[in-house]
Amino acid sequence: MSKIAVVYWSGTGNTEAMANEVAEGAKAAGAEVDVLTASEFGADKMDAYDAVAFGCPAMGAEELEDSEFEPMFSDCEGKLGGKKIALFGSYGWGDGEWMRTWKETCKADGAVLACDSVLANEAPDDDAVAACQALGKALC
Repeated sequence: MSKIAVVYWSGTGNTEAMANEVAEGAKAAGAEVDVLTASEFGADKMDAYDAVAFGCPAMGAEELEDSEFEPMFSDCEGKLGGKKIALFGSYGWGDGEWMRTWKETCKADGAVLACDSVLANEAPDDDAVAACQALGKALC
């Protein structure tokens, strides 16, 4: 049985809703899943999981949330080499540049991306919900 961490930051609840759908997908595939906020996770917990889904909305000029999520993620970057991960998040403007930049950072760190990233414009619609569940399954 795979052990999966779903780690997220959410300001409006949209990315939190996505995190819960990712967790449901992973559970449906038979994984043991922990859903954690960015403040509850760090590099010291990376080795306890077979795979990690990271979720963060676009903030400011299409960047990761910088008070909790980005510092936690930067701390984890040294542990991404060879680790199976997936990325998700919501946005309300722009064209997804923050996700493309984030994905490239993860690739440069040696992470193994389990599937395409999932983006939702504002609250996740039915397609985004299905994509989040598929993302969770892909981590198993």
